[in-house]
Amino acid sequence: MINAPPVPAGQALAMLKAGWQAQTDGRLTASWMLHGRPGIGKTEIVQSLAQTIGARLFDLRLTTIEPQDLRGLPFFDMDTRRTVWFRPEDLPDDPAQPSVLFLDELTAAAPALQPTVYGLLQERRIGPHHLPDSCFVVAAGNTIEDGAVAYEMGTALADRLIHLNLTAQADDWLSGYAVPQGLDPAVIAFIRTRPDLLDTVEEGLRRGDVIACTPRSWARVSALMGALGDRSLRRIAVAGVLGEAVAAEFLLIAEEIAATVQLDALLEATGRARLALYPASMHGMTALAYALINRADADRLPVIIEIMAELRGLGPARGAPFDAMPLAELGTHGFEMLIRKALDNGWQEAFLTSPAYAAYAEERGAAGLE
Repeated sequence: MINAPPVPAGQALAMLKAGWQAQTDGRLTASWMLHGRPGIGKTEIVQSLAQTIGARLFDLRLTTIEPQDLRGLPFFDMDTRRTVWFRPEDLPDDPAQPSVLFLDELTAAAPALQPTVYGLLQERRIGPHHLPDSCFVVAAGNTIEDGAVAYEMGTALADRLIHLNLTAQADDWLSGYAVPQGLDPAVIAFIRTRPDLLDTVEEGLRRGDVIACTPRSWARVSALMGALGDRSLRRIAVAGVLGEAVAAEFLLIAEEIAATVQLDALLEATGRARLALYPASMHGMTALAYALINRADADRLPVIIEIMAELRGLGPARGAPFDAMPLAELGTHGFEMLIRKALDNGWQEAFLTSPAYAAYAEERGAAGLE
C-alpha cells in the first residue's frame, strides 16, 4: 500500500510545477513518482507539465525496453583501448533545452531493469551518461492492488522518490481537465450529478468486472459521442467502455440532454424567445452551462455572459420546474468557470463592459457574497 495522502490530479500537477521551479532555482533536485489506478490521468499530468513549462517530453515505457536500451551500446575505442558507451537517443542531453524524463510503468518493469533505473532517479546518471540540470524526472506506475500488472516496489527504489498518491475527484477532474479539454457536455453534466461513477475500479475489482469507469474512459466516451452518429452503434461502443449498467444510465441522460439543449438557437434568440428555449431538467441545465463555457470565444462571450446571468432568474420567470432547481448555484459555478477561461485567453474586458455581469455582481454584493 502507498502510505502517502491521496492527492487529486490538479494538486499533483501543481506539486510537480513547484518541484520544477525549485529545481530551476537550484533549491531542490529530486525524482517524483505518481502512483494511481489505470486511467486516472498520470500520463496526462506529465504531458500537461511538459507543455506548461515548455519542455521536451522523453516518454520511456519501461515495460518495452531492456537495460541496455538505457545504458547504450558498447564500442571499443582502438586509440584509447577502452570500451566507450554510445548514449541512447531516448535520454535528454541538451543543457539548454528544458526536458521532462517520464519513466512510465515503473512498477511493471522487469525486476532486472529496476537497478538500471536507480542511477537515473538518485544520481541522475547511467554509466557515463549524465542528465542535464534542465531535466526533470518523473516516474509513474500502478500497484498490485489496482488489478494491473505490477511488481511490489522495494525500499531501494522507493527511497529514491517523492511519492504522490493520485486519487480521482470529480470536482478536480471537471474543472482541471474535462472543461478545459472541451469534453462532451453530457459527460460533464453526468459526472457532476454522479461523481461516484468517475472512478469505479475498486468496486469493479470486488465484483470481478473486466470493465470499470475511469477518468480516461469518460474522455473516450466523450470522443465516441461526437464520432458515432448511429444511436444503436453508439450504445454498443459506450457500453464497451463503461460497462452495461453505467452506460445505460449515462445514455438515458445524454439522450435527454440532446433532445432538450438547443445551444445554437439559444445563442441567437433574445428576450422571451430565449426564455422558452431553456431545458426543463437539471441535467439539461447543467449540460447547457458547460456547453456555454465550451462554446465561449471572444465574439460570443457577451451573449454567453447574459445567458449565464439569466439562469439565476429562471425560477421566477418560468415557474415550475425551474423554481425547484438550484440555478443560483449553477449560475455562480458557471461564472467561475467562464471567468477562468476569459482570464486565460485575455477576454476579461467583456466582463468589465457587461451590464448583465454588473447586475449579477451587484446582486451578490448586496447579499454579502462578494
